[in-house]
Amino acid sequence: MRCGKALTTGFVLIGMFMLIMLSGLVMVQASMRWQTQVLREREQELIKVGLAYRDAIGRYYNQTPGVVKIFPPTLQALQEDTRFPTARRHLRKGYFDPITQREGWGLVTAPSGGIMGVYSLSDKAVFKTKGYRGELQHLNDKRYYGEWYFIYLPQPVAVNAGTM
Repeated sequence: MRCGKALTTGFVLIGMFMLIMLSGLVMVQASMRWQTQVLREREQELIKVGLAYRDAIGRYYNQTPGVVKIFPPTLQALQEDTRFPTARRHLRKGYFDPITQREGWGLVTAPSGGIMGVYSLSDKAVFKTKGYRGELQHLNDKRYYGEWYFIYLPQPVAVNAGTM
């Protein structure tokens, strides 16, 4: 009778080890999915912030008084444009880079001077590499986030030939 009792106690211990192993595997899978979700959210946030900077640069450029348009000299000029009697705000606040989680952006300088765009300083690999359309199609086939440029390109002014 003692032999039978010793055999059954070992099965409980093996069952507990199996349960701990299975719960560990489930936790690893959950962690991987959570990481993927966080990366997707940061990628979407980078697009949102990059477009906000691009649009603010465009507003600064287009609202330049006079005929000669200029780009902002710094990113802080987007938050407080002092070229007018009352300061204008083209951007409500400065944003962190969602990928690096730090302040600081790569700056694209205009040929005439000033800032015409921003990009992330991250060298991490891009999660979504295809499927962007419209104004975001330039993000297709990029390998890392530092290649995602958000640039304002002024539209050329059409000259009416009938007025000349």
